[in-house]
Amino acid sequence: MRSLGGAERRFAELAEPVRRDPAPSRLAYRMDRLWLTPMFRLAVRVGLPFVLAVSLVGGYLADDARRAGIAKSLADLRESVETRPEFMVKLMAIDGASAPVSTAIRKMLPVALPASSFRLDLEALRAEIEQVDAVASAELHIRKGGILQVTVRERQPAILWRTETGLEMLDATGHRVATLLNRAARPDLPVIAGEGADARVGEALALLDAAEPIRDRIRGLVRVGERRWDIVLDRDQRILLPETRAMEAVQRVIALHQAEDMLGRDLTIVDLRNQNRPTIRIAADINAELTGLETEVTGQ
Repeated sequence: MRSLGGAERRFAELAEPVRRDPAPSRLAYRMDRLWLTPMFRLAVRVGLPFVLAVSLVGGYLADDARRAGIAKSLADLRESVETRPEFMVKLMAIDGASAPVSTAIRKMLPVALPASSFRLDLEALRAEIEQVDAVASAELHIRKGGILQVTVRERQPAILWRTETGLEMLDATGHRVATLLNRAARPDLPVIAGEGADARVGEALALLDAAEPIRDRIRGLVRVGERRWDIVLDRDQRILLPETRAMEAVQRVIALHQAEDMLGRDLTIVDLRNQNRPTIRIAADINAELTGLETEVTGQ
């Protein structure tokens, strides 16, 4: 076998592949281990882009003129959207309300019409409308065509409460409806008086219903000591009711009146406060006549 020359030997050495150490370098090994850490991958994939983006945006917005321009552009965009015709409220329609209540509701509208529906807080407006004494409930929604529909359920006056300052109209629950300036404006409503009478409207109405046969003679009910009722009749007559079982007492008086025409006589007071011992008081002039007649009879 012949030996290789110098040139051939160098060529063979170059042609032979260089054998490398299969073990990774220390830096590569540490990077591979670090990449296997979830927090490191999250920081590289999310945190680094976020920081770069924030830095770029912060640098751009550092200029006051740029910030003002962006704010104006956003305001113009919002204005153009809110003032589109399909979002504009042009009219207000109110159903179920009397003329004074309707006028009060229109004055509560926070903006002048036409206005964008985005500027109307319907829930806040509904709550404000329901603060009106005469309003029991209200519903608001925007109808097609840009109409703000307000549907109101008003409180119905059921009784008049006479106070030191005047007459207050109350509903069946005792809630104030409005102030009445002239009693003649609502002659159909019964009258109650006395401290705490407004808290017992339901009881007063029940007593009035029980006294229906003499309803045309009743001038009103007076709450006495926040404990019981007096029924005031015409001809200066008064029925004093007990604290408890007042309904039964009224029914007893009505039965006696229908059987004996008791209230048609010259009585001033029918006292039923003691249910076991009812008493009556006759008129002063009749009492004087009876006293004089008794004197004459005794003298004879």
